[in-house]
Amino acid sequence: MNVTTPASGRPDRRAATLVMACLGVFVAYLPVTTVAVSLPAIQAALNASTAQLSWVQDAFVLPMAAFILTAGVFGDVRGRKKVFQAGLLFAAAGAAVALCAQSVQVLWIGQAFAGLGAATLLPTTLALISHAVPDHRERGKFIGLWATALMAALAVGPLIAGVILDHTTWRWIYLISVPVPLLALAVAARLLPDSRAPHGRKLDWPGQLTATLAITALVYGVIEGGAGSFTDVKVMVALFTAVAGGVAFVLAERRSDSPMLDLTLFRSPAFTATTLVAMITFLALIGFFFLLSLYFGLVQQLDTLQAAWRLFTVCAAAIVVGAPVGRVMHRVAPRVLITGGLLVISAALFSLTGVDAGTSFASIAWRLALLGLGIGTVVTPMTATAVASVPYQQAGMAAAGNNAFRQVGGALGPAVLGALLSTKALDTLPGHLTDAGVTGETQRTIVATADANGLGAVAHLNLGADTGRALGALGDSFLDGMRLCLVVAGSLTLLAALVCVLLLRPRQASASTTTAVAGADTAGQPSTAVAVAAVDPTPNR
Repeated sequence: MNVTTPASGRPDRRAATLVMACLGVFVAYLPVTTVAVSLPAIQAALNASTAQLSWVQDAFVLPMAAFILTAGVFGDVRGRKKVFQAGLLFAAAGAAVALCAQSVQVLWIGQAFAGLGAATLLPTTLALISHAVPDHRERGKFIGLWATALMAALAVGPLIAGVILDHTTWRWIYLISVPVPLLALAVAARLLPDSRAPHGRKLDWPGQLTATLAITALVYGVIEGGAGSFTDVKVMVALFTAVAGGVAFVLAERRSDSPMLDLTLFRSPAFTATTLVAMITFLALIGFFFLLSLYFGLVQQLDTLQAAWRLFTVCAAAIVVGAPVGRVMHRVAPRVLITGGLLVISAALFSLTGVDAGTSFASIAWRLALLGLGIGTVVTPMTATAVASVPYQQAGMAAAGNNAFRQVGGALGPAVLGALLSTKALDTLPGHLTDAGVTGETQRTIVATADANGLGAVAHLNLGADTGRALGALGDSFLDGMRLCLVVAGSLTLLAALVCVLLLRPRQASASTTTAVAGADTAGQPSTAVAVAAVDPTPNR
């Protein structure tokens, strides 16, 4: 039961809550794909290396993964309206810093603030809806609109970036993210009702600090190890710190009387399965989208708007299949849906190994649509099963924990696949240059530039008559690296499918669903049916 009186009897307040929640999740997710398709332009303008470029995305995802659980607790303890407003301020501040960035390091800072805002907004927006609409059947409609706003941000982000980059520089992609959160902040101050969770919750600072340390050190070590060597002292220190931080987190959570993530959740095979599937799948997928944006820019030489339409194919297919999957989830075992969707994703990733520099839009579109269909089939039952697999009192924490591990996988994706891409491409670049007739000092200059500053830096060299042949060799080297990454990503999703088959037992996934739905609603949490309606839900806890 909430401390404050539910606003369900106030249609105007409910409408205001819905508008604010949808606007909040739109603001939270808009930078994800907007920045993704702008990476080639950012790299060219700021002379960023491949490793630095992967940090542009990871600087957003890391705070999102590290603080999403704590943000939910802050809302429960301090008031969700206040935390929602703080999230809007962080989002606006991050966009303003990025808008003015003159270096990639300043851009990282802006992305980090935006990621912190997203971490704050995601659990808070759903908590506000849950409070405003106690009836779970009616709440499902509200959450459905919330999910539509989330997918709309992912879908229109590349199109917005494409239009902007056709007329001006990359930094203006952040312009819309400054006034919109500030306007929402002003409206929320007058119309948005507040709510809190029951007494007894408190912040878990040891858990938060150790989790942040472990996640940051792990991603930093993978990025720097891939860009240089895993035997470098700073990389080894980072990876050791990640292991130590992970151990400290486990010890802190076991001793805490109000843990951020109750480790007993992992006694459920279904929860363990969906958490592992979430992390593995999003490592593969987010890493793939990072590579795909570079492929469109560096190899196919597409402008941002052309690349945006291709990425839109994935989001559109995921939206189309999401609603039917939600309706059949209670008639088809989640294991069947999740495993089937992962196999579709794997098939799409492996099929993309056949693309080259001249692959047409029509030829690549069906592969991207297939990928979107697989994503739409996997994500919703994956989160709902995580919620349904534990006692209803822990349903919200289960969904939030599943989402946090998903974001960790998303943070590692560009790091892991970016490192593989750079290593493979640099290994094959000299051979492709020789085959193209680029030898001697010119070849050594190209290889040294790519090694020091990333593959994209080669495109800015003044190579005279060798420019065309060098760029062709560069594209062939990139394709070698991308094909390796696609095989790895496809294999990871196959591994996730195997985990699902082995751990996600049909009787556990289905028998508890009804209980979890009813219980979660009784506890004031978003129900399993509600979680199914959301593409990337993070219920309040």
